[in-house]
Amino acid sequence: MSLKSNNFETQAIRTQTEKTQFLEHSTPMYMTSGFVFEDSEEMRAAFAEEKDRNLYSRFSNPNTTEFVDKICKLEGAEDGYAFATGMAAVFSTFAALLNAGDHIVSARSVFGSTHSLFTKYLPKWNIETSYFKVNEVNTIESLIQSNTKIIYAESPTNPGVDVLDLEALGTIAKKHNLLLVIDNCFATPYLQNPIKFGADLVIHSATKLIDGQGRVLGGVTVGKKELIREIYLFSRNTGPALSPFNAWVLSKSLETLSVRADRHCENALKLAEFLEVHPKVNWVKYPFLKSHPQYEVAKKQMKLGGNIVAFEVTNGVEGGKTFFDSIQMCSLSANLGDTRTIVTHPASTTHSKLATEDKLSVGITDGMVRCSVGLEHIDDIIADIEQALEKI
Repeated sequence: MSLKSNNFETQAIRTQTEKTQFLEHSTPMYMTSGFVFEDSEEMRAAFAEEKDRNLYSRFSNPNTTEFVDKICKLEGAEDGYAFATGMAAVFSTFAALLNAGDHIVSARSVFGSTHSLFTKYLPKWNIETSYFKVNEVNTIESLIQSNTKIIYAESPTNPGVDVLDLEALGTIAKKHNLLLVIDNCFATPYLQNPIKFGADLVIHSATKLIDGQGRVLGGVTVGKKELIREIYLFSRNTGPALSPFNAWVLSKSLETLSVRADRHCENALKLAEFLEVHPKVNWVKYPFLKSHPQYEVAKKQMKLGGNIVAFEVTNGVEGGKTFFDSIQMCSLSANLGDTRTIVTHPASTTHSKLATEDKLSVGITDGMVRCSVGLEHIDDIIADIEQALEKI
């Protein structure tokens, strides 16, 4: 990019790998597992990291490099590594940076698979996690132990769209010399930059809004160079790398993220305002609704409110079943961040493995709906949800 620009849209479009002799306008796909060398000395120097070049696509590839470079610029990060999925990014980040006997302090409201990682798998290596409630950030310091290494949180959270004060988390992490790791999936780099508030590492499931069209899986962790170095070395040996094809798709997707996110957020706010006054809805949560408990925090750290709206229909289990069975246009799926509006029942899908008390502790009730608001005309989105609500 010859023109130096700090504008999101320009960086997302003009950050590209070096052109080949064909002078292509759009970066091609580098569908190769490995790369060749001119001679033995070049090969030796490359593997000794004396020469910066691609060796093997499990380590790096021009497509994954371009994707990571874009995310780094958009998040204000020093370096990054791309993964096959968002959960591969989450696991690899913790596995690379933690040792047996270490301790994590995490917000209780996390994605179901992340909760399973903390409670079922990391304990195998004697790595324990203590939880704090999203509205009780003031309790974090009481949970910190001598072996605590990381503070972790999602913001907004999945599925309840709670918002955590990233600046407050950053202050606590710095005070106690801990790493702050933030899952920024719901916000994307366009709506929120946790590094500005003190995060050391930022994780994305690129499968969601970054892709934005429900096509490919991907994940990425970006942040401080010395931390990414450890994550890279772990991942280089364990193999969770993003494929070149998916990296190419995701890099192209970033070129339209800003315009897509603007419409997603516009539609989501209108849907949330509609739901807030509907008699068949007990409550609705959306970060940019004034009724949201963390509305002021959301306005401070987010550009817009995102595309996820959470709400609870009346009549409990039966009300929820009737609502989902009555949907006509919107998709019933566990994914989110698609061009298509998706309604999900977290209690029986994404968070179904949680015990009842664990679900309730993070606001997941039997009648809760997580709506990933898409890019269809807002009148059609509202019309479909309205007719389904009327049948309850």
